Amino acid sequence: MEDLCSLSGLDPLWDWNLTWYTSRPDLTQCFQHTVLVWFPCLYLWTCSPLYLIYLQLRPHRGGRLPLSKLCCSKTLLGLSLASFGLLEIFYILVRKNEEIQNHVLILIGPLVRSLTLILAVVLIQVERMKGTRSSVLLFFFWSLLVLCSLVPLKADIEQIIDQGFSSDPIRFMAFFICFSLQLAELVLSCFSDCRPLFQKHTHVQNPCPEEDASFLSRFFFFWFSSLVVRGYRCPLLAADLWSLREQDSSDRIMADLGELWTQNCKQQQEGSSGSVLSQSCCEPSSSEKTQLLRKNRKRRGHGLFLLCALGRSFGLYFLCGTVCLLLHDAFMFTVPQVLSLLLGYMRDRDAEVWKGFLFAALLFLLSCLQSLLHHQYMFHCFTVGMRLKTAVMGLVYRKCLLINSAARCGGTVGEIINLVSVDTQKLMDFIVYCNSIWIMPIEIALCFYFLWQLLGPSALAGIVAVVLIFPLNGFIAKIRSRLQEVQMKFMDSRLKLMSEILGGVKILKFYAWEEAFLRRVSVLRDGELKALKKSQILYSVSLASFNSSSFLVALSVFGLYVLMDEDNVLDAQKIFVSVALINILKTPLSQLPFAMSTTMQAIVSLRRLGNFLCEEELKLDNVERPPLSTDGDSVVVEDGFFSWTNQGPPCLRRINVNVKTGLLVAVVGHVGSGKSSLLSAVLGEMEKRSGIVSVQGSVAYVPQQAWIQNTSLRENILFGGERKESWYYQVLEACALLPDLDLLSAGDNTEIGEKGLNLSGGQKQRVSLARAVYRKSDVYLLDDPLSAVDAHVGHHIFDRVIGPRGLLKDKTRVLVTHGLSFLSKVDLVLVMDQGQISEMGSYMELMERKGAFAKLIHTFSGNQRREFPTPKDRGSRKSMSRLSMTDFSIDLSQEQLISCDMNSVQMMEDVDLDAGKLTEADKARTGRVRLQVYQEYFKTIGLTFIMTIIFLCAFQQAASLAYSYWLSLWADEPPVNGTQSHHELRLSVFAALGFTQGMAMFGTTLAIALAGIVASCHLHADLLHSVLHSPVSFFEVTPSGNLLNRFSKEIDAIDCMIPDGLKMMLGYLFKLLEVCIILLLATPFTGLVLLPLTFVYIFIQSFYVASSCQLRRLEAVSRSPIYSHFNETVQGAVVIRAFGEQQRFILQANVHVDHNQEAYFPRFVATRWLAVNLEFLGNVLVLAAAILSVRGRDELSPGIVGLAVSHSLQVTGILSWIVRSWTDVENNIVSVERVKEYDTMPKEAPWTLEDSFLPTAWPTTGNIVFEDYGLQYRKGLDWALDGISISIQDKEKIGIVGRTGAGKSSLALGIFRILEAANGRIIIDGIDISQIGLHDLRSRITIIPQDPVLFSGSLRMNLDPFDSCLDEDLWKALELAHLSSFVSTLPQKLNHQCCEGGENFSLGQRQLLCLARALLRKTRILVLDEATAAVDLKTDQLIQSTIRMQFDDCTILTIAHRLNTIMDYSRVIVMDQGSIAEIDSPSQLLHLRGHFYQMCVEAGLV
Repeated sequence: MEDLCSLSGLDPLWDWNLTWYTSRPDLTQCFQHTVLVWFPCLYLWTCSPLYLIYLQLRPHRGGRLPLSKLCCSKTLLGLSLASFGLLEIFYILVRKNEEIQNHVLILIGPLVRSLTLILAVVLIQVERMKGTRSSVLLFFFWSLLVLCSLVPLKADIEQIIDQGFSSDPIRFMAFFICFSLQLAELVLSCFSDCRPLFQKHTHVQNPCPEEDASFLSRFFFFWFSSLVVRGYRCPLLAADLWSLREQDSSDRIMADLGELWTQNCKQQQEGSSGSVLSQSCCEPSSSEKTQLLRKNRKRRGHGLFLLCALGRSFGLYFLCGTVCLLLHDAFMFTVPQVLSLLLGYMRDRDAEVWKGFLFAALLFLLSCLQSLLHHQYMFHCFTVGMRLKTAVMGLVYRKCLLINSAARCGGTVGEIINLVSVDTQKLMDFIVYCNSIWIMPIEIALCFYFLWQLLGPSALAGIVAVVLIFPLNGFIAKIRSRLQEVQMKFMDSRLKLMSEILGGVKILKFYAWEEAFLRRVSVLRDGELKALKKSQILYSVSLASFNSSSFLVALSVFGLYVLMDEDNVLDAQKIFVSVALINILKTPLSQLPFAMSTTMQAIVSLRRLGNFLCEEELKLDNVERPPLSTDGDSVVVEDGFFSWTNQGPPCLRRINVNVKTGLLVAVVGHVGSGKSSLLSAVLGEMEKRSGIVSVQGSVAYVPQQAWIQNTSLRENILFGGERKESWYYQVLEACALLPDLDLLSAGDNTEIGEKGLNLSGGQKQRVSLARAVYRKSDVYLLDDPLSAVDAHVGHHIFDRVIGPRGLLKDKTRVLVTHGLSFLSKVDLVLVMDQGQISEMGSYMELMERKGAFAKLIHTFSGNQRREFPTPKDRGSRKSMSRLSMTDFSIDLSQEQLISCDMNSVQMMEDVDLDAGKLTEADKARTGRVRLQVYQEYFKTIGLTFIMTIIFLCAFQQAASLAYSYWLSLWADEPPVNGTQSHHELRLSVFAALGFTQGMAMFGTTLAIALAGIVASCHLHADLLHSVLHSPVSFFEVTPSGNLLNRFSKEIDAIDCMIPDGLKMMLGYLFKLLEVCIILLLATPFTGLVLLPLTFVYIFIQSFYVASSCQLRRLEAVSRSPIYSHFNETVQGAVVIRAFGEQQRFILQANVHVDHNQEAYFPRFVATRWLAVNLEFLGNVLVLAAAILSVRGRDELSPGIVGLAVSHSLQVTGILSWIVRSWTDVENNIVSVERVKEYDTMPKEAPWTLEDSFLPTAWPTTGNIVFEDYGLQYRKGLDWALDGISISIQDKEKIGIVGRTGAGKSSLALGIFRILEAANGRIIIDGIDISQIGLHDLRSRITIIPQDPVLFSGSLRMNLDPFDSCLDEDLWKALELAHLSSFVSTLPQKLNHQCCEGGENFSLGQRQLLCLARALLRKTRILVLDEATAAVDLKTDQLIQSTIRMQFDDCTILTIAHRLNTIMDYSRVIVMDQGSIAEIDSPSQLLHLRGHFYQMCVEAGLV
């Protein structure tokens, strides 16, 4: 190169005297004509092949870009520049033709540049064809071209100033035009091209601007500014949020991941089946321990497989972020080297001033690049975290639809919600710290390498200090991992219990069991907080040791350095470059405990997710599904043995059934005989031990307990199907639902509450049946759908839907029933007994056999005949083909007791503007978090804690400031005869100050952690108290997902996130204060920069916080529907599978997750946007400190400059962490706001009254007096009950009847004070019930509800949650409830564990357990709400006789559905429109021939 330069008559390539050792630096002509011209060209030619391969291999992004103005401009400018290059060659050839051999280099430059510019134009067109809208490669190329042209530009300007423009006007003009065109290209490359052609036609509402942003806009996060400005002007709403980018959507992520996960599962199943086969071959009786070990290994394998699948899906994008991190680290280690040069410049008084400014500018530039690359890395991490959250939620949701009954018993809704909230969050946290595990040791090693270069072997002392810290923290991390597992188990149990409490809250209210369950939750919460407290103490030790590590390293390194050799002098350059390196070291050392802790937590969460995802699934081969044939058998079971789990004896044995297409089959038998299990076996829900099950065509299933979705009545019936008007109304009429539509406030658009809260038991069952009928399936499995409806309504449904002339007459129907009157109309009867088919045949065949079935029919035929009208009776009645309003004597079940009477719903129609809407969506507050929320939080902590924390923070930072200042004094001490004195004193003071700071840090972190636990404990207790003290109406309108969200995610944020955020925020705020003090002491003029920067900082922060808080709220609000949907799906999984609607529900889940991510995505980008802006301000402070130090080097000592600049370099990191921690606190304090918002909700009356003088045995007789009693559901509505005056004597048996909406349920609501009296009063045994506590009242009267509810836990707990009864009492109650023989066969007897919702008991058995509860309470007043609907007739008779015998001395109020059950009662109250229409004995009322007589005629009783 030197030879080429000399041949061309140019100076050498490099000249130090011209470039460095001069007051006016410049580059040689040779350097300008070679390196500056060729370097950009070399860059483009080197990178282009790789870039073209990348474009070819990259997934297709949506086609070719149109030929836009931007693209045309860039192409024309590129061609123009290439043309100028050729013109320059021509000009040189013409101008210097005679001496061309002397200008070879000058000639080659334009030629190479022209060819490169043509390549750039080609790349512009290739990118257009490949759909690339913003080019990183070309942006850097144009940037390099412009930068390399700056030196020639400076030289030309100087030449024009010296010699004038006329000296070489053509060359000057050509150069300025070329430079302008290059600059224009650079500016144009900062913009993004328009969308691809096909994307213009696909309209996305409110698309994310990131997709339209250029590379530069993405790098600096400019594209996000529009949302921040909008959020500052007015609070953000869900409508303001952008749609998700296509690559972030659930559909795209699950399409990619689903395939990988399926492949992994197949591989593992093949592996495990192979190993099982080999085991069975060589080891026929492998031990239980071996099987357990194999199962654990398999589960761990699933966690690993999950990690691999996630890695393959998101690994490449994550690697891009890792590249940013590596570049960030490279710049980070360059900064101390530049600082060393700056301090060297400060020491050398003869150095040129421009060098000081160059070093200052380099510090600023490197700091800026460091910030930008760090936040690009964080953006990539959070994006991967977001996608991972979508992926895990998708996998868990899909698994919920696949797990078998045994796994379902183990994995409750609470646990599943914990998996998708807490465990997913742990994995998202791990993504941020994932690279730290391997990159931080490298950073530590590099720090020590540079320290060795600076201080020699004494750097090894620092390694010893670090090595001592690591084993301690490894040990702590291991213990904390175990503690976290314990904490998560308690949390799972707590959420599981909360889910059940919210599901069965009405039962808790009726039985006054709130305190018992409150105690159970509190015990679990105490266990959770105990584990958290131990973990936080260990964490404080870990944090303090790691944060003191930089001091320990400095102490050991400096101590050894000065003590090793007296000639070793610590000057400013050595001390503060070492401090800068040790500060870099501080980040990996302080972050490693986070990284280790997060990794441990992620491993636990990954294992938990793996365990759930490897749960056993329903086997597809349980049921064969051949196509429908008209003449074959629709349902075939041959020699079937079935069980609910793999272990234990089968529940169904030797099942052989052949059902021909179009037959109606009835399944009868006693409670627990296996009727419902038979249907489950046909559905494939049970484990098939042996035999064959075959079902032809599509299946529709009606479960015994209706599963109703929280959506409109219409959507419940259509169930994803297309609406066909005529068929829809046919189905409604046949299922007797048309009269209900007239009552509902918005007809079939009325929203139905969770689990059908605002429907009666009968209505729910009819909606469930209508859903199945509307489907037009081939096979119908009907699990006792007629038990919850009135007798004549049941008859209507049988005739119009199920029977030989019903809508389903051509379909195959399998009907489980207790209604014996239907059996004569069916084609085949199966009699179940103890899990076997004891008899099978037509009704007449079975009667002729005179077996157990015939005996049963003869015993109960009298009752049944009275229950239903005979054919001749029907002629005298209205036609059954269309039931009118007056044909109904259904009433509201226990579910309805808690909702409202139907007439009140009608009344609401005029009042409610939003007719039909029931539940309230989780609402987001707007604006900044109110100061009151912070006050609430700090009030729960207490003033003593707060003052201690502030004192410890201030004390810690004062110690830090003192030891930093002590270092600067040490650095400025001039050496005497080449040595420094008083080493021992300096080291002793330095050590004392450092250890003081370490102890203060431990105290601070521990105090904040303990304060957080105290606050969390109080806030959870307050939330639980508020929720359980809320009236039942609150639970009707609040979806359980909203409440579960509060108890899981929000409480978790209060437990961990707020204290962690406060620790960081306080630590870094005090650190910033320390830096400002040092800067002002060193260079007072920094105050001139500091003041305006502070105002700009506050201005940007205020912009951000307004948006950030609102985004946090929107994200929290959009999370609730995910949990509600999960909850609903888990409960209705059997129905969803039976109807084959899995895909539709998966799509719904995707929509909910995507809606949540739409708020989460801008939330984390907002933090990056803020950090980039604020760190730029911090870098301006670095520049100011460096420039002011350079300008004042004559007055300032190197020690003070080193102290000021090394501390100012920390400002960007400090600001970044302040932003992050402030944001975390501000965002997570929203959890306190959301938890506290239920405090202001209306509450029930007090549970107990302190000054109450209620007799212990009250009520002693059971007299009930209504005095002019009136009831309203809400102020302003019509009276639900009006002017009720009645006296009920002790031991009276009262039946309450009436049409739907007559007010029967309202009487029961009034007695239990579920609704408070609007007028008059109710007196029981001489005491006004409104003057006593709710628990005093509800615990002394009893209700047996229609829908039986069991909670997970032991049988003993379900019967006696207060644990106040002896075992003898429990067994006696079970015996009277006809359950003792069944319970005695269970392995654990009374300690037998019930599944969630009591799923391991039949509905009849659950009903009998409710009777046992009533027998245990044995109160003087008993309210019955058709308590025997779900049991067979024999059991019904036994229950009725038990009630008559055991409650003979009690007052009984029966809300009657079946009139035959109250015909022997003392009196009957007939309700009509909220008033008593008739009251007398049944015989007297029949004689009057009024309302009651008419109802008896309709029921076929007269």
